[in-house]
Amino acid sequence: MKRLTVYHYPKCSTCRNALKWLKERGYEIDSIDIVSTPPSAADLERLIQLSGLDTRKFFNTAGEVYKTMKLKDKLPHMSEPEMVDLLAGNGRLIKRPIVTDGKKVTVGFKPSEFENIWQQG
Repeated sequence: MKRLTVYHYPKCSTCRNALKWLKERGYEIDSIDIVSTPPSAADLERLIQLSGLDTRKFFNTAGEVYKTMKLKDKLPHMSEPEMVDLLAGNGRLIKRPIVTDGKKVTVGFKPSEFENIWQQG
């Protein structure tokens, strides 16, 4: 059976929907609470690289912490390592869920994207 690591927030309905979608397709899930145990900077760098996405795509732009810190204005002036350190330091800043099998990574939950990447199950 295929195993995935899912960084999620248990109180997030989007995360719960993603987990349900994956479990319905036969995946075994290693779940990590992204708020209490955010990925390290090294883990984030690896996830970002595997995803092929810009680091900014890993920010939870709808979140309260993002808005309070006024990151919309600050991110364009930050270096890659500064952004990664910021994400690693506060799991609430990270867009969720992050799903990986060690080779591929998705950020957020869009059923159509999950169909393309995680359909196999």
